[in-house]
Amino acid sequence: MKYTDDQIADIGENIIKALKTVYDPEIPVDIYELGLVYDVQVSEEGDVKVIMTLTTPNCPVAESLPQEVKDKVSEVENVKSVDLELTFEPSWNKDMMSEEARFELGML
Repeated sequence: MKYTDDQIADIGENIIKALKTVYDPEIPVDIYELGLVYDVQVSEEGDVKVIMTLTTPNCPVAESLPQEVKDKVSEVENVKSVDLELTFEPSWNKDMMSEEARFELGML
């Protein structure tokens, strides 16, 4: 089954909602607002590719956080499969955080 552009947009919005339920354990802000999610691609078939990073390559949740992201995205309605790519290019830095994240952390 192929999804329409509107359905793909809805799937994308629901994926972002799911990503906002995943928190970096060291920072009380969700990974989406932290800027750890670089890209989310949704195909017409409902296949999803998430490109994300961690705050550091030695992040204590380097094993569990990507799996949690994959699990949460897999639970989104109409998502058929999830391919998660972990990258450290470009390296994450505080400038990638949303204003909301900076506000939460008292950086504004």
